[in-house]
Amino acid sequence: MAVLWLDEISAGDLERVGGKGASLGELTGAGLPVPPGFVVTAGTYRSFIEEAEIDDELFAAVDVDVDDSAALADAADRAQELILETPFPEDLRAEIVESYGEIGTGDAFVAVRSSATAEDLPDASFAGQQETFLNVTEEALLDRVRECWASLFTQRAIYYRQEQGFDHSAVNIAVVVQQMVDAEKSGVMFTSHPSTGDPTMIIEAAWGLGEAVVSGAVSPDNYVIDRDDRSVDVTVAEKKVMHEKDDATGQTVEREVPEDKRRARVIDDEEIDALMDLGERVEDHYGEPQDVEWAIVDGEVFMLQSRPITTIDENGSGGAETTGTVDAAKGLTDGSGSVQAAEGGETTGSSSSGEVLVDGLGSSPGTVSGPARIVQKLDDLDKVGDGDVIVTEMTMPDMVPAMKRASGIITDEGGMTSHAAIVSRELGVPAIVGTTNATTVLDDGQVVTLDGDKGSVLEGAEVEPEDETEPVEEVRPQAPVKPMTATEVKVNVSIPEAAERAAATGADGVGLLRTEHMILSLNQTPAKFIAENGEDAYVTELVDGIRGVADEFYPRPVRVRTLDAPTDEFRQLEGGEDEPAEHNPMLGYRGIRRSLDRPDVFAHELEAFRRLYEMGYDNVEIMFPLVNDAEDVLRAKEQMIEAGIDPDKRRWGAMIETPASALSVESMAEAGIDFASFGTNDLTQYTLAVDRNNENVADRFDELHPAVLRLIGDVIETCREHDVDTSICGQAGSKPKMARFLVNEGISSISANIDAVRDVQHEVKRVEQKLLLDSIR
Repeated sequence: MAVLWLDEISAGDLERVGGKGASLGELTGAGLPVPPGFVVTAGTYRSFIEEAEIDDELFAAVDVDVDDSAALADAADRAQELILETPFPEDLRAEIVESYGEIGTGDAFVAVRSSATAEDLPDASFAGQQETFLNVTEEALLDRVRECWASLFTQRAIYYRQEQGFDHSAVNIAVVVQQMVDAEKSGVMFTSHPSTGDPTMIIEAAWGLGEAVVSGAVSPDNYVIDRDDRSVDVTVAEKKVMHEKDDATGQTVEREVPEDKRRARVIDDEEIDALMDLGERVEDHYGEPQDVEWAIVDGEVFMLQSRPITTIDENGSGGAETTGTVDAAKGLTDGSGSVQAAEGGETTGSSSSGEVLVDGLGSSPGTVSGPARIVQKLDDLDKVGDGDVIVTEMTMPDMVPAMKRASGIITDEGGMTSHAAIVSRELGVPAIVGTTNATTVLDDGQVVTLDGDKGSVLEGAEVEPEDETEPVEEVRPQAPVKPMTATEVKVNVSIPEAAERAAATGADGVGLLRTEHMILSLNQTPAKFIAENGEDAYVTELVDGIRGVADEFYPRPVRVRTLDAPTDEFRQLEGGEDEPAEHNPMLGYRGIRRSLDRPDVFAHELEAFRRLYEMGYDNVEIMFPLVNDAEDVLRAKEQMIEAGIDPDKRRWGAMIETPASALSVESMAEAGIDFASFGTNDLTQYTLAVDRNNENVADRFDELHPAVLRLIGDVIETCREHDVDTSICGQAGSKPKMARFLVNEGISSISANIDAVRDVQHEVKRVEQKLLLDSIR
């Protein structure tokens, strides 16, 4: 058969259906509601070229010197021409069209995605090299399948295989044809509260496609559900706009919600039950709270995406602990201006005496008072001063500097997954979203009190400034004297806007600054952003983000990791439709392997570092993620030199995240790295073959496993022999037992999360003192 349906496919069919096909089939086989589809198998492609007798000419055409750009271009043109001009055999045409007809009625819109594979080449990675087409109908289907096949012979794909030593004739390609989900209603579901971690499900729902909810363009309905008795507290929002597919063009457009639906409840109790069942299955599968994107079409629920919730405060506070607030760990935000007790307590209104002016969803906990600043356009941001409360329709990435200055944030639109909600939680700034009318009810300069736990905005100043706990003060060490240690204790920084809080910890520098968060905040893939704004604008974004942290810590070192975003994160961005759908993105097209495969984009990152050095930021260090061996290091070093960075004058190094890198560290040291930094989450997973998000094996995930510790200890010993510094930036470094092991082994530095720095400093000091005492006894 030329095609296999997704429900016929499992992970063991990789060679027949490629990575994408195997992943979707595995999910379907697990009973998860994945949109239906089929795969035109890799064997079908092979039969197509062989039966047409173009295979010999095809492979001969691409047997060229890939360093000869003209020859490479001619080879790609000829190879693609051979495939595109060869007609479909009638029986194959009929089978594909017949299968398409079974996906949906009439001219169903489908996604057509390449899914490359290589027999007997398990280390081959062709992710992102082949084509993907969205909103395809029967008229264009066969042409799109053939174009996917032809994309196996683009200049980039030919070059990659030649450079990697892969035989062109050994590479096959399958094509996934899958139903597009034209959502009538959609949204996001948190299987636990995203700020506090309370055992409560929160569902946000709006009409149409989910882009409107995620972007904050609409205030969604909010449903808070007790997971024990499934009682529901509903807050119905006024939903002004919706995103939907234009029937004529297949493109996503924004339209006004019909008047009769604006204030109507989006999902009923039966749909809530279905979503909760799905949420519990997903959480059980991954073993931790999940952020799930969903869509409903004709009463059927589809799972479009699931990822771990990353904003839960493990200490239970969820944010700044301020005088006069309800403990966020004990209350559940319901968006009505009140707090529902988590353990069956009564629902209470605000304990403050001021009049409630507006209310919405408490998206970031804490209570603050200050003058409201109405922001209607970006030019208004200049009037936002320290301690002011930003009041705006919805926030955008350009507003982050002002959001950092503000004491609180209030928006008309948006839900718990909007830009305002997510960034506020990262910054520790109290926030309320989805009030619908704050910009019209509140006056510019009016003093208000924002209660980010209850979702209410009160008149007047209910909280005295001296009673407020600023996000920076929350992490500032209370002891006046910093523990002096020989082992440096650094801090991890997720976003540049958190630099001030990080610096307030008294850390010895930044052990990990992630560039992917700067890039993801653009809401566009690098290629899309560059295409619309130019290369210089992209480089400037990176320079500004890194510079803000480097300024805050100067002259203390700031170790910046180059791009390491997995494909599932890029796929959520504008321009991300061509990103591959990988079964396990953590094992896929990310880290240095992606950077070296896309030297054009990687060059812009390195140009940002070159400019920073030119500006005098000699405290910036470059760190390459997910390297496997000295070859990765040497290729990255060559790229640095081409970018005008002298690797002998600047400090740079590699992440140790795989057993391969741990075992190859001596050759990497000889290649010139100045430091090696352990990423213990990945190192543990790859060493023990344990997916910590898989409930069946999660209990086996142990960073303190003897095998993991042996790899770490051996790397530290080897690096000390070669005068290479060692550090750790994974979460395990914050654990006392791991810290004791690392100091005893002689690690150079430990980098901890912001709220753990002082504890690690004290633990390191205790271990060092014990070592000193033992040496003289």
